[in-house]
Amino acid sequence: MVKAMIAEGSKTDQDILAWFTRPTRSINHARIASIRDGKMHRTVPAASLADLTRFRLEWPRIDHETGLHAADDELLVKSREAMLQAVQCFNNPTSLFKSEVFIVIAVISWTYLLHWHYRRAHIDYRYKDKDGAPRLTKHGAEKHWELDACLAEPSCPLDELTKVNLRFLIGIRHEIEHQMTQQIDAAIGAKLQACCLNFNRWIKELAGERVGLDRELSMAMQFAGIEREQRDLLLKDMHLPPNILAMHAAFEDSLTEETIRDPRYAYRVMLVEVSANSRGKADEVVEFVRAGTEKHERISRVMFRQTEKPKYKPTQIVALMVAEGYPRFTITNHSDLWRELQAKDPKKQFGVMLKEGDWWWWYENWVERVRVHCEENRRDYD
Repeated sequence: MVKAMIAEGSKTDQDILAWFTRPTRSINHARIASIRDGKMHRTVPAASLADLTRFRLEWPRIDHETGLHAADDELLVKSREAMLQAVQCFNNPTSLFKSEVFIVIAVISWTYLLHWHYRRAHIDYRYKDKDGAPRLTKHGAEKHWELDACLAEPSCPLDELTKVNLRFLIGIRHEIEHQMTQQIDAAIGAKLQACCLNFNRWIKELAGERVGLDRELSMAMQFAGIEREQRDLLLKDMHLPPNILAMHAAFEDSLTEETIRDPRYAYRVMLVEVSANSRGKADEVVEFVRAGTEKHERISRVMFRQTEKPKYKPTQIVALMVAEGYPRFTITNHSDLWRELQAKDPKKQFGVMLKEGDWWWWYENWVERVRVHCEENRRDYD
């Protein structure tokens, strides 16, 4: 194309350069002079007039918001668009298939982002046969790494907690790919929110601030509030499929408490209704309170006092399981289970030893883990 423009004779080197340089591809003006003088690319033929005309008609094919090129940055463009589509689908108030669609599209989005990064870093992300030839799909295309393989690559730029979050979502995706699930939004929403924030952070880290999604999406609107009692009932009556419960419990059994609490794994937000005390703040929907401030400490004291975890004795848990349809589940089965899983390890946060009577009390998350165990072994406890 450069040679075709030179042949026209009406453009200076600087004019020609303007057709080829952009935010994601900076070219030194001396390259044009080297082509004109025959010092570079001497054997490359000039483009035809038809090709040059087509090039000009399609130019510049750049998104002026981000500086990305539709062809050269195609993987990054589609990665970004896929994440936007995933979030828009999840925020659709009429959708009943939110989390499932979000996860499938988000996995594609992360895969494209890492493929784009590996291509720039000259890392071959194709599967190879024993002879070194690229492995092909059934229809002859080169087979590229899926997200699991991208995360396993030693030079993967993502931090470990972001990888843990993505492996959790991949695990859920494997469970939902070939069978219908009931609504799982409330159970894994914190992981989906963390996935969004992680993606925005890493796409900016890898490709620059201009490509971030923070300017594209605002906070989802709510039609109604939710009382704590309502939330507790929802969590108890979610009736999640046993395979999702089992996968969730098994995945988090291997994680440290620090990982589970980290916002890069699961991002949780506390919403507090506030009456505006000044005109200037009357239209603010969201107010962020910085950790460590006096206001944050006041809110935390109130919330932690209201959110004391319910506790259960072993006999109460056994009675719950019997009432839920597992009549042969006994206190011995319960004891065997917590010993097998080392559930009293403080790091797992399944319960607490109270000083009054030196008695171990179990939290709600342990009750859920016992419920998963009973479902997995229903034949033994029916």
